[in-house]
Amino acid sequence: MSLRNVAIIAHVDHGKTTLVDQLFRQSGTFRDNQRVEERAMDSNDLEKERGITILAKCTSVDWNGTRINIVDTPGHADFGGEVERILSMVDGVILLVDSSEGAMPQTKFVTGKALALGLRPIVVVNKIDRPDERIQEVLDEVFDLFVSLDATDEQLDFPVLYASGRNGYANTDPTLRDGTLEPMFETIVKHVPEPKADEDGPFKFLVTLLDRDNFLGRILTGRIDSGTLKVNMPIHALDQDGNVIEQGRASKILAFRGLERVPVDEAKAGDIVSIAGLTTATVANTIADTSVSDPIAAQPIDPPTLSMRFAVNDSPMAGREGSKVTSRMIRDRLFREAESNVAIRVTESADKDSFEVAGRGELQLGVLIETMRREGFELGISRPRVLFREENGARTEPYETVVIDVDDEYSGTVIDKMNMRKAEMTDMRPSGGGKTRITFSAPSRGLIGYHGEFLSDTRGTGIMNRLFEKYGPHKGPIEGRKNGVLISNGAGEANAYALGPLEERGILFVSPGEALYEGMIVGENAKTDDLEVNPMKSKQLTNFRASGGKDDAIRLTPPKRMTLEQAIAYIDDDELVEVTPQNIRLRKVHLDPHERKRAKRSSEAA
Repeated sequence: MSLRNVAIIAHVDHGKTTLVDQLFRQSGTFRDNQRVEERAMDSNDLEKERGITILAKCTSVDWNGTRINIVDTPGHADFGGEVERILSMVDGVILLVDSSEGAMPQTKFVTGKALALGLRPIVVVNKIDRPDERIQEVLDEVFDLFVSLDATDEQLDFPVLYASGRNGYANTDPTLRDGTLEPMFETIVKHVPEPKADEDGPFKFLVTLLDRDNFLGRILTGRIDSGTLKVNMPIHALDQDGNVIEQGRASKILAFRGLERVPVDEAKAGDIVSIAGLTTATVANTIADTSVSDPIAAQPIDPPTLSMRFAVNDSPMAGREGSKVTSRMIRDRLFREAESNVAIRVTESADKDSFEVAGRGELQLGVLIETMRREGFELGISRPRVLFREENGARTEPYETVVIDVDDEYSGTVIDKMNMRKAEMTDMRPSGGGKTRITFSAPSRGLIGYHGEFLSDTRGTGIMNRLFEKYGPHKGPIEGRKNGVLISNGAGEANAYALGPLEERGILFVSPGEALYEGMIVGENAKTDDLEVNPMKSKQLTNFRASGGKDDAIRLTPPKRMTLEQAIAYIDDDELVEVTPQNIRLRKVHLDPHERKRAKRSSEAA
């Protein structure tokens, strides 16, 4: 059986996971009567909720005697650590582009990585049944994108398919609106080369993905570079310098068949498989026959640009809602994450009670915190901070390319806000339908916490995409949050009688009956300074009946509830987000008011 290895790359929400569903159905991978969830490849709960692909996944379909291994890649630049490694496993890429939105910044990110590896793309213009399709302009944008990414002549001579993943058809003619995905299968087999693999050489395999299984332990996934692997064969793992990390046996070989991982007795060069049996080998290591001493070269990984402090929850409510609260449990979980996710770096603090976790962006770290929260962890999370560098004696910081699609009427507001955050506009053009596309080069530091404000400013209609650009000169101080906060001055339950007058001071984050503690943030102050308040105060009871109905129920505005990402973006440097399986609370780092004043004085002196 001949073999093809192909990755599907696309911007978030351009329909790649839906297209893979249809490839399954039309290749006979699913039975006609088999009940399969929509977007079967997005199997993780968070992926289903957010509608994005976070983890890369492998699958395969059989079509007319050819096995096509398909890798579904994440579209967000925050998960770029996954993308870079995966592309080294495949021999071709399908670039999926929305017929209306066109080539987006994160399409640029993944496509740039693919072209640099010499992969030849197949371009699929998806969602051609949209009423606002602009197929020809989108194709021109893709061509311009390839030219700007230094594509070779061979890469620029790409085949084009016009498809609707949801309706399950693809054609070489942009006017057709029916059919099947047969032209796509044919194009893959014809255009993607068979894997260049040496079947007669010694067994060699580069680990690209790492997974855990409760029964099999570590599962290492990658493509066999040369040779044949058989069950129970002796193997060893080499690091990038050629040092032997461990020796063992391949206790299980798993091949991809549809959505399943099926045990096989042997696997040959060129195939993508998973191996169990080793305990310390990790991503970017070479697994090989014991006679091999030269490792396979691995892609270098872009550095993390943002870090947050994950601390043991030390609030007065610690341990009431979560089952995993000790620093040892948090440490083990974070180091396990760093092991399989090479884009994350974990450093332990001197006091062993907190950990500095560095990653690619707020989304990536937000997904990790949300996952831990669902596993029963309680944490105190600090405000994100960017990682600076020293280059030639000067301080540099990470910059991002920010592409904003916004209704024309809001473009002035967006430009003003971005200028305040030290961003420079590099391009501005109408994108049709009363919308404008504006491109900025902005320091990552200025973008922390901006997304919520951006959605408010554009009444929820704006779309913002970000992509790591470079390390550039430090831009100096950037103005942070303008408003102070309302801080509880004691512990107890929030009382409607006390919250009523506080509404006039600002926006409340809590409702009557909620448990509070000293130092907890209960709202946003309308003024710039922090204010200590008593949200527990109850009415003094007397034996006189009030006249004129003054005791009518107090009507409060519903409190502002923040999502995890909003809370992390909102807090200041002297504040924390308390994350538990049931609640997200905001608090000051120092709960005692005297300690807060001391800390403020010493930071001002510094």
